[in-house]
Amino acid sequence: MANVFHPGNTALITGGASGIGRALAEKCLSRDMKVIIADWDDELLSQLQNYLGSPILFKMDVGNLEDWDRLKKKVDEEFGGKLNLLALNAGVGIRSSWSDAESFQKTVNTNLFGVINGITTVLPAVKAAASAGGHSAVVITGSKQGITNPPGNPAYNSSKAAVKTLAEHLSFDLRNEANIGVHLLVPGWTFTGMTGGRSNGSEEMKKPDGAWYPEQVVEYLQKKMAEGKFYIICPDNDVSEETDKKRMLWTAGDVVEGRPPLTRWRDEWKEKAQEWMDNQKV
Repeated sequence: MANVFHPGNTALITGGASGIGRALAEKCLSRDMKVIIADWDDELLSQLQNYLGSPILFKMDVGNLEDWDRLKKKVDEEFGGKLNLLALNAGVGIRSSWSDAESFQKTVNTNLFGVINGITTVLPAVKAAASAGGHSAVVITGSKQGITNPPGNPAYNSSKAAVKTLAEHLSFDLRNEANIGVHLLVPGWTFTGMTGGRSNGSEEMKKPDGAWYPEQVVEYLQKKMAEGKFYIICPDNDVSEETDKKRMLWTAGDVVEGRPPLTRWRDEWKEKAQEWMDNQKV
């Protein structure tokens, strides 16, 4: 799948005007790829026109199917209906509340239906590029919160858990398609606008020592794509790959061993969970 990043190849990146999406767009443009950057933010999109060179900028709401129909027409017009890279990256981190149904609706509309709409609308363009003899990939941005499910934001966690399930099914259903890869990108702590950073050319804030830059996530993504990995679980400067594995294993144990949910954060289980992880070998 490293062949996806090849001069002349085409890419569509949602949520591409900032953060990881922007870093991925920069990677593609540096390889002389043709890129459509889709985002909802006019200000961020306008900053990209001169800074990045000549991407195609497309304003849209990924939760709106009519916007995806417009975008499909743009892919047909600009790329001849062929996509080598489809990066479904757009996401929001709205804080949810059990008394606020709207926070759930907004989160699910972007994080989940932004992926569903993209797959159902432009997956044929990914298949068309592969059928033409090239390599194609679908990269879907998930979250560790959709795997380990820490308390505090049920809307976000559940939306990303559903995204993980969708990506797994898509990978299985495309398993016999030649030259198409599917990858679930799961960033660690990354310095982006969603996490308090400014990676859009406006006021700069100091990156916390524990966080990665978006460019580091993209480099890790490319490396793991070249290795043929589906699950791309990124570490950061605070959390190692080994620690991530232990946390995921403990979380799965809640189901397997019949424990209460979210035991890692329950007062009566915290010490036992930490002791298990300290002694677990992975």
